[in-house]
Amino acid sequence: MDLNADLGESLGSWKMGDDASMFRIVSSANVACGFHAGDPLTMLDSCRVAFERDVRVGAHVGYRDLHGFGRRSMDMSFDELFGDVLYQLGALDGMAHAVGASVDYVKPHGALYNRIVHDEGQAEALVAAVHAYDPGLPVLGLPGSALLRIAEESGHPVFREAFVDRAYRPDGTLVQRTQEGAVLHDVGAVVAQAVRLATRGEVVAVDGTVLPVRADSLCIHGDTPGAVQMAAAVRAGLEEAGVGIEAFA
Repeated sequence: MDLNADLGESLGSWKMGDDASMFRIVSSANVACGFHAGDPLTMLDSCRVAFERDVRVGAHVGYRDLHGFGRRSMDMSFDELFGDVLYQLGALDGMAHAVGASVDYVKPHGALYNRIVHDEGQAEALVAAVHAYDPGLPVLGLPGSALLRIAEESGHPVFREAFVDRAYRPDGTLVQRTQEGAVLHDVGAVVAQAVRLATRGEVVAVDGTVLPVRADSLCIHGDTPGAVQMAAAVRAGLEEAGVGIEAFA
């Protein structure tokens, strides 16, 4: 099972999370591309550390929304979103290339991630940009999403993601962050959810519904309090359950 985290989200003198420690735990890193978070130096450093630790680099593309951390949905034309995604891919790939690394997959961020679960127009724009950049680049997203369906139809390898530290709604989508309980903070509960996802392919929604979830990768967020300790506990819990950690890309 792959274990991924959103990293490279620091901006200038403002630091987000403990990336140095997280890179020792995860097998894939979704690196911010400068639109919702991150900056050129952070991107370069993230790619360098990922290369040194044999962690796969994913382009974490998002809305152009630094003030809102990419967590505010935006109405954009096809061409606007196409151009923004293409710009972010090129920027991160350039940084990766300079240090011997590569961009191995694409994962949308925040509000864009949630919107293209159902918004086919924005999903088509994102996939078109990825396809224009590299027709063989894998795409990571939510099972059952418009994104993964369109990406697969376009010939891209697709991988399905589940979240160990987020609450699920009965329809298989994530509880919105504006709602209480959307982010899980209890380490024991997070580890239990991770193990259940990896070994049984299921998760319990907020109403008690048991949802089947086929996941190729488990995500744990690097910007929550105690993220390093939680990620370490998740990895240990998975390995104790007989689940090896290996990048999907």
